[in-house]
Amino acid sequence: MSVGSRISMLRRMLDMTQNELAEKLEVSFQAVSSWERDEHIPDTDKLKLIAKSLGVMVAFLLEEDDMAMPDFTLHDRLFDEEHMYTFVKSAAVSLELPGLLIALPFSKDRHKEQKRQGKDGVPYINHPLTMACHALAMGIKDDDVLASILLHDVVEDCGVKLEELPSNDRVKDIVYRVTKDELPNEDRAAFKKRYHARIAENPHASLLKVIDRCNNLSLMATGFDRDKMITYITETERYVFPLIDVLKKTPDYYNAAFLLKYQMLSVMETLKRTLVWMPRTVKP
Repeated sequence: MSVGSRISMLRRMLDMTQNELAEKLEVSFQAVSSWERDEHIPDTDKLKLIAKSLGVMVAFLLEEDDMAMPDFTLHDRLFDEEHMYTFVKSAAVSLELPGLLIALPFSKDRHKEQKRQGKDGVPYINHPLTMACHALAMGIKDDDVLASILLHDVVEDCGVKLEELPSNDRVKDIVYRVTKDELPNEDRAAFKKRYHARIAENPHASLLKVIDRCNNLSLMATGFDRDKMITYITETERYVFPLIDVLKKTPDYYNAAFLLKYQMLSVMETLKRTLVWMPRTVKP
């Protein structure tokens, strides 16, 4: 792998555009483009700045091909939202889940202009659809819970009032519990404790929150920098793992609790070991 290919690979892994890298280095985006196409090789001083901006050592940029990392194909989403929409709709029909059938187009319409943070071009609806597919795959067939999954971010992110949700009071209560409502001047730790305590009072809200965190953990590498990954892992262990204990006390969710914790631990323990040697990303 050439120096230019390594620069391109690392830049894309950090979800950084050529313009953004150029601004960090105080050069033109044409210069970055020429490096990545191997038309020119950066001088020594510039290589040091490039390595610092991309969070690696200069030696990595200059390693021989037999020491190179594979040129992985990077994916900004795990599954296609159109296919998931069709799957969830088919499940709603076959399982006779009227609440889910109503929530599906409502959620898609409210999120239609939104994109996933840090993931250019990925429609936001991909997130609740992935969660719904995850829940169905684990055997969750509760209509209200599945509808809540589709609607869980509508109040918080789309300006929809709780009473405007096309659902019953049970769904609205679940959505209310997982909707963030930080108070003025509230300490972050105090908010986190209060917020997760409210969720823990309801096993269905707890299930939704754990699936939500599981999905976000699975996609950390596509939009989180090193520091945010560390914070997210720490908060998951402190606040979200106790919700799994709530699920274990609910017979219908016992198996789901095991599967979710297994997936989350697998991702987190792999990332912990990677973060030990991963250099700190230098922010602009």
